[in-house]
Amino acid sequence: MRTHESEEMYLETILLLKGKQASVHAIDIAGELGYAKSSVSRAVGLLVSKGYITVNGSDEISLTEAGLKKASDVYERHRVITGLLMHMGADEALAEENACRIEHVISPELFELMKKYRAKLES
Repeated sequence: MRTHESEEMYLETILLLKGKQASVHAIDIAGELGYAKSSVSRAVGLLVSKGYITVNGSDEISLTEAGLKKASDVYERHRVITGLLMHMGADEALAEENACRIEHVISPELFELMKKYRAKLES
């Protein structure tokens, strides 16, 4: 089973926010996830200590190379799983909601099988 669900959620959220706006701050993450700013501040500190993000003098949050890799991997799992669930007949909202859970616990082996299956569907 995959661990660090909260860590992955934060990194994925930062990645998605960076795609929508020029800069990301803790308050943006709190708003997106519906968390208290104090909880986000604590998580930001942990992500900095793990080398996944940096915070500049303006409190702008940026993904490091390691953070970008991890966030991109999580988002890829999300996209693939969402697409497969929709292909199976789930509506978009249901597929998104469940992909958000599955993306954090799926084994690498099963995810690779899902990617191969999706590739067959697309060919």
